[in-house]
Amino acid sequence: MKEDPVLDISIVIPTYYEMDKIEADVRAAARFIAQNGYRGEIVVVDDGSPDQTTARASALRAEFPNLVVLGYQPNRGKGHALRCGFARTSGRIVMYADAGLCVPYEIAKVGITMINIGMCDVAHGSRRLRGSRNDGQPLHRRIGSCVFRAVIHAFMGIPRHFSDTQCGFKIYRGEVARELYGRVITDGFMYDPEMIMLARKYGYQVIEFPVLWNADLHSRSNSLGGTIRNVRELAEVRLAFSPLANWRKRTRPTIEDSAPVEFHGPAPVSQPATEVEA
Repeated sequence: MKEDPVLDISIVIPTYYEMDKIEADVRAAARFIAQNGYRGEIVVVDDGSPDQTTARASALRAEFPNLVVLGYQPNRGKGHALRCGFARTSGRIVMYADAGLCVPYEIAKVGITMINIGMCDVAHGSRRLRGSRNDGQPLHRRIGSCVFRAVIHAFMGIPRHFSDTQCGFKIYRGEVARELYGRVITDGFMYDPEMIMLARKYGYQVIEFPVLWNADLHSRSNSLGGTIRNVRELAEVRLAFSPLANWRKRTRPTIEDSAPVEFHGPAPVSQPATEVEA
């Protein structure tokens, strides 16, 4: 009998300035795949980091042959990184987890089971459901999170039963992930609300599940410049889903705009990445 070439699971890890965390992330993902008997792959996508993130990740490929390392220059945003990473996957289940091991990988089995038994097509981790635990999140982030939820419910049309759109731990039916991320227009952090809106538009079921979250105090998503970009992206997404979208020609960003390069060993990061032959 010919072996099925489709993998059980693909784990995508988007990175930016994560050279001190990426080895632990890759090892944890590989351990999760091995301990559960999955045929799987790990796809690290570096979002134009000027540090050694790409080099440290690609140095692990000798130990983990199922590791794929992608990178590009310049920095584009987390949405673009995930779009590149999901396009490279082949798993029946595709998930992504933020760098830093904020959520233990074993919790992913809850979302995977939800998808496998037909409860949903997309399983979102949530830090706000009953049974969740959210440790170490500073007060200013909690306040900001409350304000953000009010905005997306009031102005983006996202139903209030979605308690946490921004949790960096999400699981998808593979073909659904590749379809939806192929349609996403957002390069930055606001791809999450857009993904929910796209899933609802195309009839896919999205359900949340509780997670144990240990906050990453070194997150880089709270600057004033980032907030302005987030507001602009939300406005663009809202317009794209409004009747006005038919009046306005939109050019969706594509992977080819900054095509990722797959690395097969330690790569120099002091200059833009160049094409590497397989």
